[in-house]
Amino acid sequence: MTTAGYVPRWLIVPAVAGLLFLLVPLTALIARVEWATVWSDITSPAAIAALGLSLGTGAVATVLCAVVGIPLALLIARSPARVAALLRALVTVPLVLPPMVGGVALLYLFGRTGPLGILGLPFTTPAVVLAQVFVALPFLVLAVEGALRSTGVEFERAAASLGASRATILRRVTLPLAAPGIVAGVVLCFARAIGEFGATALFAGNRPGVTQTMPLAIYTAFNGAGVSQGTAVALSLLLLVTAVAVLLLVRGWRPGVGR
Repeated sequence: MTTAGYVPRWLIVPAVAGLLFLLVPLTALIARVEWATVWSDITSPAAIAALGLSLGTGAVATVLCAVVGIPLALLIARSPARVAALLRALVTVPLVLPPMVGGVALLYLFGRTGPLGILGLPFTTPAVVLAQVFVALPFLVLAVEGALRSTGVEFERAAASLGASRATILRRVTLPLAAPGIVAGVVLCFARAIGEFGATALFAGNRPGVTQTMPLAIYTAFNGAGVSQGTAVALSLLLLVTAVAVLLLVRGWRPGVGR
C-alpha cells in the first residue's frame, strides 16, 4: 500500500527548511559535547543526584498519571460529543499554558497561604512529582483517549450482549484494544515528566539532592553555579538520547507499523 500521495514538489523546500530548523540546533549541541570527559560529567555526584531524582520522580508521576489519566480518558472517549469536547478542552489547558503558570497555580493552591497549605508541599520532593503530574497528565490522557475512540464500541457491545459485566468488558475488551495507545501515552508522559522545568522551578525550587532535577541542573550550570557546563552539555545530550528513545518506542507500539 503506497502512502506517497500527490503532494506538490515545491513543498519539499519549506518542509526541508522546517526539518533543518529542528535538527541543526541539536547538531550544534552534539558538537559541543566534550567526548573525553562526557562519562565523568554524567557520573559526577551532582549529575547522578539530578538524574536519579528526575527518573525517580518521573516514574512516580507517571504511575499517578496512569491511575487518574486512564479513567479520565475512558470518561472522555465514552461521553457524548459535547461533553467530550468540553472535557478534552479542559485537559488540554496545561498544554497551552506556560509551565511557569502551572507552577504559580500549584504554589497558590499548596503554598503557605493556600487552601491546602497545611500539607507543606512546596519546595519538597513530592512537589516535584506534583509539578510533573500537572504538565505530563494531558499527554497520557489525550493519547489514551484517541486510542479508545479509534477502537469504537462495537466489541464492547458484542461482549455486553453475551452477558459480560462492565468490569469484564473493561478488563478483557476495552483496555487490551487500547493497549498501544496506553503504552504510547505512558511513555510520552514519562518523557515529559523528566523534562519538566518551569512548574518545578516555581513550585519545588532548585535544591540539590531534594528538588534539583536534570533540567534544573542544566539551567543552574549555564548560570555559573552547581555542576560544570561540561556536565550541563552532557546532561542535555542524555535528555536528547532519552527523547529519541521515547519516539522510537512509541513508534514501535503504533498500530499498523511495519505494514
